[in-house]
Amino acid sequence: MQLNRLVAFHKTMGDTTRIRILMLLTNGPLHGQAIAGKLGLTAPTITHHMNKLKEIGAIYQRREGNTIYFYLDKKSLEFSSNALLKMIMEGEEGKLTKSKQGEYELIVQNFLQGDGRLKTIPAQRKKKQIILRYMMRSFEKGRKYEEKEINEHIKRFHDDYATIRREFIMSNMMYRENGIYEVNPEELWTSIE
Repeated sequence: MQLNRLVAFHKTMGDTTRIRILMLLTNGPLHGQAIAGKLGLTAPTITHHMNKLKEIGAIYQRREGNTIYFYLDKKSLEFSSNALLKMIMEGEEGKLTKSKQGEYELIVQNFLQGDGRLKTIPAQRKKKQIILRYMMRSFEKGRKYEEKEINEHIKRFHDDYATIRREFIMSNMMYRENGIYEVNPEELWTSIE
């Protein structure tokens, strides 16, 4: 998550009505009319707030027949809520010890062939995170990449670029918007341990 998205998240959450909507959704999915009735607001007002909450990933929607139900995205909400604290607090504590670094280098060596390509994508989460971090080293922070550039970079390591590209996003190593990718600060990446 980039700093501007983090700021947008906290700005959006700085609204009493939106917090009340999220509190209602903790009890289960609701449709817009139900939310409007419980909060005593109009349908257009609820639509406005729901759009803002969807933009930051706090909720998602599913259609059942002609009715759209809104769900709380607890995992996304928890990640975004903790991202700022993690970014601020991690600082020096986030640095690798020499023994850990040696362990990680050994894992990378075990998964690489002589030509620098991956033998296989690790199934174990920890090993996969280490390999993904290794692959991320050659991306420039702050630079925007088109999907085609990301694919070409990944192909140097493995032919299944779609899976690895998706792993970059799911591990919060990269942020994607409208087909443009950007490297997130390391403090926001999924933890190895």
